[in-house]
Amino acid sequence: MIADGAGEDEEKWLAAGAAAFKQNAFYMQRAIDSNNLKDALKYSAQMLSELRTSKLSPHKYYDLYMRAFDELRKLEIFFMEETRRGCSVIELYELVQHAGNILPRLYLLCTAGSVYIRTKEAPAKEILKDLVEMCRGIQHPLRGLFLRSYLAQISRDKLPDIGSEYEGDADTVTDAVEFVLLNFTEMNKLWVRMQHQGPAREKEKREKERSELRDLVGKNLHVLSQLEGVDLEMYRDTVLPRVLEQIVNCRDEIAQYYLMDCIIQVFPDEYHLQTLDILLGACPQLQPSVDIMTVLSRLMERLSSYAALNTEVLPYFLQVEAFSKLNNAIGKVIEAQEDMPILSAVTLYSSLLKFTLHVHPDRLDYADQVLGSCIKQLSGKGKIHDTRATKELVTLLSAPLEKYNDVVIALKLTNYPLVLEYLDSENKRVMATVIIRSVMNNKTIIATAEKVEALLELIKGLISDLDEPQGLEVDEDDFKEEQNSVARLIQMLYSDDPEEMFKIISVLKKHFLTGGPKRLKFTIPALVVSALKLIRRLPEEGDNPFGKEASVSATKIFQFLNQIIEALPSAPSPDLAFRLYLQCAEAANKCDEEPIAYEFFTQAYILYEEEISDSKAQVTALQLIIGTLQRMHVFGVENRDTLTHKATGYSAKLLKKPDQCRAVYACSHLFWLEDHETIQDGERVLRCLKRALKIANSAQQMTSSARGSTGSVTLFIEILNKYLYFFEKGIPQITVESVESMIQLIRNEESLTSDPSAESFFASTLRFMEFQKQKGGAIGDRYEQIKV
Repeated sequence: MIADGAGEDEEKWLAAGAAAFKQNAFYMQRAIDSNNLKDALKYSAQMLSELRTSKLSPHKYYDLYMRAFDELRKLEIFFMEETRRGCSVIELYELVQHAGNILPRLYLLCTAGSVYIRTKEAPAKEILKDLVEMCRGIQHPLRGLFLRSYLAQISRDKLPDIGSEYEGDADTVTDAVEFVLLNFTEMNKLWVRMQHQGPAREKEKREKERSELRDLVGKNLHVLSQLEGVDLEMYRDTVLPRVLEQIVNCRDEIAQYYLMDCIIQVFPDEYHLQTLDILLGACPQLQPSVDIMTVLSRLMERLSSYAALNTEVLPYFLQVEAFSKLNNAIGKVIEAQEDMPILSAVTLYSSLLKFTLHVHPDRLDYADQVLGSCIKQLSGKGKIHDTRATKELVTLLSAPLEKYNDVVIALKLTNYPLVLEYLDSENKRVMATVIIRSVMNNKTIIATAEKVEALLELIKGLISDLDEPQGLEVDEDDFKEEQNSVARLIQMLYSDDPEEMFKIISVLKKHFLTGGPKRLKFTIPALVVSALKLIRRLPEEGDNPFGKEASVSATKIFQFLNQIIEALPSAPSPDLAFRLYLQCAEAANKCDEEPIAYEFFTQAYILYEEEISDSKAQVTALQLIIGTLQRMHVFGVENRDTLTHKATGYSAKLLKKPDQCRAVYACSHLFWLEDHETIQDGERVLRCLKRALKIANSAQQMTSSARGSTGSVTLFIEILNKYLYFFEKGIPQITVESVESMIQLIRNEESLTSDPSAESFFASTLRFMEFQKQKGGAIGDRYEQIKV
């Protein structure tokens, strides 16, 4: 046997023990081969004496134990053969008890007992009872644990269960259960006692070693779960109470956590459902340090999966009041563990909510009750700053969205926004993003102002500056993505009823205008588009008996638009406000609202004059003004003259001569609209083109003076194309002579041949003219007059 003295490391002890073990195993096998029972018992006892060591860690001891287990299987076969050869099994059972040391004696007794049961010369229950009692002789935690593990292993197929070949009278199942429970109880006591073996400084090491041995104890529960005779009644009345009693009384954190988890994993879900009150009643009695959060979460996951796979059992969940029992149990556990971290409490309610949503999806009151219980636990704690706890709270709040795929249902949960308040600003933004993503992915339409109001309260972390902490820095790209998501959300806020839709956009306006200047440039354009869509859906004023006095009219919506766009220049986003004013002006044009359209244009002009100073921005803005004004038909002569005069004036004041030229010839389109006889002034068209030509000449002279070379002829070719456009339209003032004059002017320019792009542009223009001639018809006849 391995010496118990110190001085050699564990590997050497194991090697020495394994060598002695191997030697004795060899002699035992030789005795077996020669059918020498006496020597077989002698060497097997010496071999098993190696298991008496106290110097090996559980891991190393397990190595030695497995060697013994393999050899004992051979010995058991030999014993069985001896009984067939006439050896009395009773004498064999008594003979093995003559071994000198108790540990080898009990291993041999268990082996002989296994053979005794197989011969059926005595009831299995009596032999098992004898063995389990005899094993009390080993009280050393490690040695006793492995001995009882061996007893459990060899007896598992010999229990007097229903349908087993060892089944006896009517009460044999009770005997089998009693045997396993007794062995389990003793094993758990030995396992718990291991924590007291050795100095306090090695406590962490011992706990790790104990965790490695937990399956030895847990196998007993697995054996119980496999017994055919353990029906629901026996489980409820005997098995579960006895197991829970041992778990509670051991007062050991590791054992309580593992064994509670074991019960949940090995026994059928149906049993859990029918014995919830018993199982949950033990939870508050566990040690405060036990991770009861994980235990209960796994129980609820098991029950949720059970309900999902077997929909026919759903009525039983209501019948046994599973939700109420779980909710009450969680409350009692939290109450019993005063120092329970917020993370654990939130995780428990998150698991309960998932259970509720899976098992009782139609009971929103249950879900709201869970949220209310969570609020009760969080009350008085202010904002949660524990990162893991806030993450779990986000998971809790996301669960209804993931289950129903409909944020409208989440809006019915009165406690939902109250839970949201416990998140800090950063996590409110995260949660708001989750909510918006749910709406967009599921294409959920929010159709009433009341629901929109509730939704905006939930996502106010993204739309409001009011509760932003000082100094909080948000990544610029993240901020843009968040605000773009809010803008996309607006299209999902829709009602077929114009009056309700106007209420919706009014609610949006109220919330967005508190969003701070940085947010307005993202949210206001989407709101403007939504309002313009509403205008297009309104009946014509002649078809509406209430006209402008209607609760929702185009006039009211335009006033609304004016108010929200006014906020943009202070954003500062004057260029965006400028574009929106022009869009609104065009919408007013379609509604024949001349005063409103003129007001929008006036606001756009004011922004152009006061806010847009960059030369490139001015060119772009002027193009928008001219393009929009060209499409306007609502203006009377006076208003149109005022606006076109302003536009041409702006054109002449641009910084660069080429920009002036292009803007002026673009203004020519403002004086000739085909479909409107009142806007057909050929003289002013010609005046614009001549003025553009003059500016082009001036630009070329300036280039020549500054650089010593003739400037590009491109501007002249562009003006020629404008001449051709209006010539085609039949404007009397654009004559054949004026077109030929422009062509000749371009050909006389020396820079034409030195500029390939201009030369190509001019050639394309001439090819176009030739093509129009060949096309024939009225336009072809007109082009035939031009001599190129």
